Amino acid sequence: MNELRRFFHPILILVFSIAALAMSLFLYIYWYIEVSAGLKKLVLELNLDSGQILESQTWVVVLILSILVGIILMGIFIIFVYNQKTVQLYRMQRNFIDSFTHELKTPVTSLRLYLETFKKHELSRDDRLKYIGYMIQDVSRLSDNINQVLNLARIESRNYGGEFIISDLVQTVEEFIKDNIHLFGDCEINIHNSSGSSILCRINPSLFEMLLMNLLTNAVKYNESDKPRVDISFEVKKHKLHIIFKDNGKGLEKTEIKKIFRKFYQVGQSDNMLVKGSGIGLYLARNIARIHKGKVVAESMGIGKGSTFTIILPYRESGVSA
Repeated sequence: MNELRRFFHPILILVFSIAALAMSLFLYIYWYIEVSAGLKKLVLELNLDSGQILESQTWVVVLILSILVGIILMGIFIIFVYNQKTVQLYRMQRNFIDSFTHELKTPVTSLRLYLETFKKHELSRDDRLKYIGYMIQDVSRLSDNINQVLNLARIESRNYGGEFIISDLVQTVEEFIKDNIHLFGDCEINIHNSSGSSILCRINPSLFEMLLMNLLTNAVKYNESDKPRVDISFEVKKHKLHIIFKDNGKGLEKTEIKKIFRKFYQVGQSDNMLVKGSGIGLYLARNIARIHKGKVVAESMGIGKGSTFTIILPYRESGVSA
């Protein structure tokens, strides 16, 4: 069965199809040239008026045939690439469904277990508070996963609402972290603003907070250090504002860096293994940055050496981004 699958691999089929078409073109041109040569010889032998016979335009026909075949080959290649992307997207969606189902099922199972414990046993106040704390964590986890999907639908439909207003980004980031620090566990988050002055940009507050949430959650989720840490710094370079998130987490392989912003892509994913996350957090981050006429880029020195995510926004020294 494996041998048969290898034989019918899409790439092999594409190569055989192109080879067959090229061979057909070669044989047809060869046949056409031979026929044309024979026809000219016959005209000369019989002393016929060449104007009475369909004059052969050999090279014109060859050129037209080559162009047509080239168009066909291009069409085959485009269909092949589109098909491969469709298959890849299907696999990523399947991984997303599997992992997302796991992400939903785990807290639901946990909640059910705690509720059954409350029902069957008389618990002390301390135990009740402990279990209630666990249940709140599970509910938060469920809420986060559901919000991710809802946010994805809002962003892709351009139905995210809210207005763009001029805000001090340093203050915005500080207030966001202060209000949501409980969501990042024991992660140490430091903010550095070397200029010491306000940085005014035109942003959509709800979208920008969603961008911050996705980047910080990602930094915490993929961090196995004894003391997780994220350093956030602000730098202005060539009319661009760089908001840099540097963590001491697991890091990324170079081959992963260009893939992590793809829809449904999950680091370390495989057909037989569930991985962390839904695979849409960084995809959302990239699209939110684009809505703000900017982008998000990632860097890493390798596994175990942390990662750096940078939001790059247009910025004028006069004070307000474009």
